[in-house]
Amino acid sequence: MDISEIQEQIRRLKEEKDFCILVHAYQGHEIWEVADYVGDSYGLAVNATKTQRKNVIMCGVRFMAETVKTLSPEKRVFLSNPMAGCPMADQMTAEDVIRLKKEHPGYDVCAYINTTAELKTQCDVIVTSSSAVKILKNYPSDKIIFVPDPNLGGWVKDRMPEKDFVLVKGGCPTHMNMKPSDIKKVKKEHPNALLLAHPECLSEVVGMADYVGSTTGIMDYAKESDAGEFIIATEQSIVEHLQIMAPTKKFYLASIMAVCHNMKVTSLMDVLNVLKGQGGEEIIMDKALIEESRRPIDRMIELGG
Repeated sequence: MDISEIQEQIRRLKEEKDFCILVHAYQGHEIWEVADYVGDSYGLAVNATKTQRKNVIMCGVRFMAETVKTLSPEKRVFLSNPMAGCPMADQMTAEDVIRLKKEHPGYDVCAYINTTAELKTQCDVIVTSSSAVKILKNYPSDKIIFVPDPNLGGWVKDRMPEKDFVLVKGGCPTHMNMKPSDIKKVKKEHPNALLLAHPECLSEVVGMADYVGSTTGIMDYAKESDAGEFIIATEQSIVEHLQIMAPTKKFYLASIMAVCHNMKVTSLMDVLNVLKGQGGEEIIMDKALIEESRRPIDRMIELGG
């Protein structure tokens, strides 16, 4: 079979078997083309709550599938490739958060959505890269333990000096692979290009950027900007997508090291095998875990809209 034949089988089977396919922006474009929804982890989870389909395939990583199950417990949720984890989500456990709360009494815990369901049960509020500043400005406490990404946490902290933040060691290996020296090299080759960076990048890289925002924010900015050249400091697949979406503009990768290997393990055949009942992994979460991990997500929705 060629790619178009696999895609056609997927489109047919998802209709026959009542599946919705969610595709994270870091997936390859051939997977985008069979999606019902493409976006970031939270946006995908919200769209899953709106679909009438009884079954959901997450083409992303494990914590994203857990978030979908948390917000849509009545649906069957499948992770297309069981090996697709998230190194940052695995950097901390619920026990680590309990320890941090004991070390910093009186502080509330804010967790990036890129965390496990178990860790979320010990948190007070969840944020996304696009909503973190708004939510924490609205958050009543001035004392915040931010986990697990110190780069996103530091970027948020700089925007609200009136609050006291505790940051922990960690972060996204893919975004931290992009160094200031990489940016300078690409900028020298393309001096007119604007630098668009994700806040998971190192603070030195973020400080060099013309725009800082979530993956969706970066794509929207590039498409709507009057500028014609951009250096993209996030996962490399975004360059491919933007080249297709805005073919009259030029896009350059900040570093060849900006590859999320966990995202890259998912293939079209993985999606097809889930639909055939021959692959993937169903996400099973008990009622208590769903309720406790949803509590800080609901607080995010309350504060962020």
